Amino acid sequence: MPVLPAILPLLILQNGYSYLEAGILVTAFNLVSSFAQPAFGIISDRRGLAVPLGAVLFTSAFFVCLMGIANSYIILFTCSALSALGHACFHPAALSMVSRLCTDENRGQVTSYFVVGGNIGYAVGPVLAGAAVTLYGLPGLLLLLIPAVIAALTINWIVPQSLFTPARDTSPDGRKDASPVNYRPFSILMGATILRSWAVFVIITYLPVYLVSRGYDLVAAASLLTMSLLIGVAGQIAGGHISDRYGRREYMLAGLLLGIPPFLFFMLTTGTVSLIALFLFSFILWSTFSVAVAMGHELLPGMIGLASGMMLGLAIGFGGLGVAVNGMIADTFSLDLALGIIPVPLIGAALLILVLPYPWKTFRNRAK
Repeated sequence: MPVLPAILPLLILQNGYSYLEAGILVTAFNLVSSFAQPAFGIISDRRGLAVPLGAVLFTSAFFVCLMGIANSYIILFTCSALSALGHACFHPAALSMVSRLCTDENRGQVTSYFVVGGNIGYAVGPVLAGAAVTLYGLPGLLLLLIPAVIAALTINWIVPQSLFTPARDTSPDGRKDASPVNYRPFSILMGATILRSWAVFVIITYLPVYLVSRGYDLVAAASLLTMSLLIGVAGQIAGGHISDRYGRREYMLAGLLLGIPPFLFFMLTTGTVSLIALFLFSFILWSTFSVAVAMGHELLPGMIGLASGMMLGLAIGFGGLGVAVNGMIADTFSLDLALGIIPVPLIGAALLILVLPYPWKTFRNRAK
């Protein structure tokens, strides 16, 4: 939840919470969301798309906004957990719907459009929350109910009602047939996604601190992080289109490896050139996100809800745990070293893509 980190300083300052108590609020959201998404995904597969997406989205936002007027830590914790449940319920059902709109030829493109919407919110959410609490204090979070209502009503208005009906001819576990499922390829993709998420979360967590250590003020550092995330949004759209044309496995491999040189260039240089390298790295690395989700749907074609819950829930959740490793490295050695080893999980992810039982497209066509 991008809003919560943005209001933690105010919660600590005004309510006197410790860093541990503040961190537990974020951890509660991440754990509930990560582990609940696969469960909701299974329900989505078995019962179809009966989830009222607009209502679920509003409910999640409502509990976030309620944190602005919560008068006890228990209420704050409960709001964080309940918001996470809404978040977890939304993604598997929504992506199952998106998958039903896809063909083999446009899956990467269509999936990228969906994922991009969430990432724009991830980038812009802290800015809106920060502005609201700066103007009106913590109760200003209630203003975020306005975009939440608009988004919920928009979903209910534009989504065809036919997509909310269960898919027919499914087996009891939600698949279109009862043939055995080979989970090994999907497990390998999950491993690659976890490693990639590790690199992403380290950047999101420590980039502002690193930029401040380089002489940027806090506002500039936060703004540069937001710019990086928005540039990553553009990368996801490009990645979806390119993967449809040239192959998802090819693009994943290229994206994971080609992002390393600009990242190292960012670490080794300063000034405008360094920032350009950072933005290029963000564009390339984030471009692989929607491609990985599309691959997961293709590897478990009759279990889209489960695949979505695993990719957007568990994989990202476990990837986020890697941030603690880099934090220990930063405490023991230096922040430069903690960031400098980011290429390691990216190389590991690329190696897993190499051994992934998933067809090549461009390479296969050239071999014919």
